[in-house]
Amino acid sequence: MTELQHITTASGLVFDTWVDGPPDGPLVLLLHGFPQSRHTWRHQLPALAAAGYRAVAPDQRGYSPGARPDPADLAHYHYDRLIGDVIDLAAACGHGSGRFHLVGHDWGGQVAWGVADRHPDRLASLTILSRPHPSSFVRALQAPDGDQKHRSRHHRAFLSADTARLLLEDDGRRLRQGLVDGGVPPEAVADYLSVLGTPAALEAALGWYRAQAELRASLGKITVPTLYLWGDADSSVSRMAAEGTAEFVTGPFRFEVLPGLGHFVTDQVVEPVNALLLQHLRSFPAR
Repeated sequence: MTELQHITTASGLVFDTWVDGPPDGPLVLLLHGFPQSRHTWRHQLPALAAAGYRAVAPDQRGYSPGARPDPADLAHYHYDRLIGDVIDLAAACGHGSGRFHLVGHDWGGQVAWGVADRHPDRLASLTILSRPHPSSFVRALQAPDGDQKHRSRHHRAFLSADTARLLLEDDGRRLRQGLVDGGVPPEAVADYLSVLGTPAALEAALGWYRAQAELRASLGKITVPTLYLWGDADSSVSRMAAEGTAEFVTGPFRFEVLPGLGHFVTDQVVEPVNALLLQHLRSFPAR
């Protein structure tokens, strides 16, 4: 049964984390994106647990009150720190060595790509939802057609010091509307705002964008077995960026297009995502 735990890592940060499944099962770490939280994985955790996996979904750095260093110092939210949190969380879950499975959506996918690049020996498999490989994203961002640049125009707004206030005013109207427009059901919107609906949390979450402008990252080709899921109605990720990801993975790679789905895939469908995820994990066991 899914329970909330407070996991303390070697760095002293305390992450609010949903945990499910047998303690001795293969570890699956699930990383959420923006503007979401551990609730992104509410339908995946029970399915993973039922299949014998130890599923762990933290509210990441800045989202958890106990893991919220001052976002005024963007060094706290540097890409390397976010990658380090994943390795630290695995260790805190009893996997200080050996391999585990990593799943990431949106910003969590961006971090997961970085873990796969810098710690390939630690991962049995990689599953990415929505977020293309950073090199494919940057290439699409620079394309003459301007499609990806247009889709990513909200990133610039997130750099403004006034953004958190604007998103949260009128009971978070803009933040809520953006999720609803993306196909997120009302009960899930409420869950996300329960984590991110304060100025302190939102400023910290925006620190991820401010510390890494335009989501640029210098990564090599990925050798870890990778499943990449992308909804073809995703308003923030172009087809060019999604399809180009294959060029940056040299390990076993599977690209699944989810017809008619947008950016918030796990909020829109359950069974297709669970079936593809479980099949991928079984194909590349951690032990």
